[in-house]
Amino acid sequence: MYEPIRTRSVHSMAENPAYPHRSREEELDIQLAGHLSALLAVTDELALDSAADRIATEVARLRGAPPARHTALSGTDPAALHRRAHTLAGRALVVAASRADTTVAILAAERMDAHAAAIDELRLAVA
Repeated sequence: MYEPIRTRSVHSMAENPAYPHRSREEELDIQLAGHLSALLAVTDELALDSAADRIATEVARLRGAPPARHTALSGTDPAALHRRAHTLAGRALVVAASRADTTVAILAAERMDAHAAAIDELRLAVA
């Protein structure tokens, strides 16, 4: 009825030591550091120095090395930057919660609140 499988299972390939393996925690650390690094770039663009320093501290803790910092301004609309930062902080919050990193989760939640407030202020200023 069914044709027999003629190739090795992909699951048996996972046992091969020639392939690098990372634990779930290591993968989450990498993902969280990436989200925080992107948030750091936007935070630097917005010139929020104290918030950027806190984010940079967490990125350095996760990566074991200080992050590269954003130095040039792009002239992007501040409202767009705040929306982007809000989204990135939300992503960082989800990953931080899944790896039970309360420090980063609190930081991400604070950044989400700050960017949401800034978006509201910019909307009121335009209206």
